[in-house]
Amino acid sequence: MPNPPKIDPARGPRGRGVTLLPAKGRTGKPPAWPLPDRMDEDEAEAWAQLWATPQACAWEKLGWVRTVARYCRAMVAAEGRNATPALLAQVTALEDRLGLTPKAMRLLLWQIASDEVAEKRDGKTTSARGRLKAVG
Repeated sequence: MPNPPKIDPARGPRGRGVTLLPAKGRTGKPPAWPLPDRMDEDEAEAWAQLWATPQACAWEKLGWVRTVARYCRAMVAAEGRNATPALLAQVTALEDRLGLTPKAMRLLLWQIASDEVAEKRDGKTTSARGRLKAVG
C-alpha cells in the first residue's frame, strides 16, 4: 500500500500557503466608508474596531472594503432588539466569509502570528521551551 501524501501544515492540504496575520492587528486609519449612506455613530465605532483586527490586513490586501462595510452595517443592526432571524443568519454567514471565527480562519488558511516579543515582555511564554524550568 503506498504511503499517503505528506501535508505540510504551513502549506495546507491543497499546497496553498498559510497567510500569517499580525497579532497586533492592522494599524492606521480605516478605509473610507464605501457605501452611499453615511455611517451612524455605532457603525463608525464598529468600522474602526473591525479595521484594527488581524483579519483586516487580509481584507485590505484582497480589496474587501465593501463586503466589510456590509458586514459592519448588518452586525450593528443585528445587535439591536428587533433583529430578525434572517438578519442574524446573514451576519453569521458574513462572519464566516470574512474569517472572523476560528473555523473560518482555518478554512481560509489564515493564522494569527504569535508575538513572541510581547509574550516575553508580558511575562507570558506559551511555547513549550519557555515553560520548561531547570531543577537542581
